[in-house]
Amino acid sequence: MATLKDVAKLACVDVSTVSRALNNTSYVHPDTKAKIYAAAKELGYHPNIMAQALRQGRRHTIGVVVPRLHLAIFSEILQGIEEEAQRLGYTTMVCVTEDDPKVEKERLNRLRSGFVDGIIVAATGRNGRLLRDIQASGVAVLQIVRRQDPKISSIVADYEACGYDAVQYLYRKGCRRIGMIDGAQHLAPYQLRLDGYKRAAAELGLDTILSESTRAVNTFEYGYECANQLLDETPGLDAIIASVDVQGLGAIRALSERGLRIPEEIRVMSLTGHEVGAMLETSMTSMEMPAHEMGAKAARMLVDEIEAEAGKKPGAQHLSFAVSLVEREST
Repeated sequence: MATLKDVAKLACVDVSTVSRALNNTSYVHPDTKAKIYAAAKELGYHPNIMAQALRQGRRHTIGVVVPRLHLAIFSEILQGIEEEAQRLGYTTMVCVTEDDPKVEKERLNRLRSGFVDGIIVAATGRNGRLLRDIQASGVAVLQIVRRQDPKISSIVADYEACGYDAVQYLYRKGCRRIGMIDGAQHLAPYQLRLDGYKRAAAELGLDTILSESTRAVNTFEYGYECANQLLDETPGLDAIIASVDVQGLGAIRALSERGLRIPEEIRVMSLTGHEVGAMLETSMTSMEMPAHEMGAKAARMLVDEIEAEAGKKPGAQHLSFAVSLVEREST
């Protein structure tokens, strides 16, 4: 295995120059740096990342823990995290929990004991003590999408406005029997969307029409079963609001099977837009959060905390991004 000395010999420079060039710790002339890179490539030299981490006290790796990626807003958030992390010289390790608290606990423990400087997490809300313990141990932690603990920094969207604005929008479209497919109320995004829905319904004198299923919340099946429940129990239903796009996809399937025309007979919209919503045969109106921007900001905030000097770590910061209505064919 090639060593730093081998690279220095081939490039005809000192070992210290090779170290400075490969670690970017101080200025090395571009021509010299090019020779060093060429020598390292020729010899197949790879730096000992673990040794560098021990010397520097930093691993330049971020752990990201999310419920799911398939047909979920988290895939767009992750892209923003990865792009910004790479720009800042960090890599990412991604863990998917499917909103299982036991899986989440295991993933968090692996990350804290492994090779990460910080963790960005969309938590289930069932491992709050563990997250606080991880933070206290010196690993930076940031909450994304779901704000569970006020003592840990977070980046979320204005979910209450999502629910409120969606009802107001559908009311202006002439809808008066507006059903909502929500989710687990111990998770802040679902609770806040419901709060907004209820506030708008009360102001407009509308009934609150809700549904639930035993299926996993962020799934096609959940939306399908809830939509069928709404249709069975609510004569004259003229709109369905789904909390997330994948639920909306299930609702659209249920409506299609019953021969209901969208939007002529019933309107459908999502409160968490995903790019797939624009690609459907009947594209879906949605309230959309700036997912990529949120991910990039999360990476910057976490790296700022990781790289802050001891005793100068920032306190908890909480950012809320505005959402925007994107009107498509389903309404």
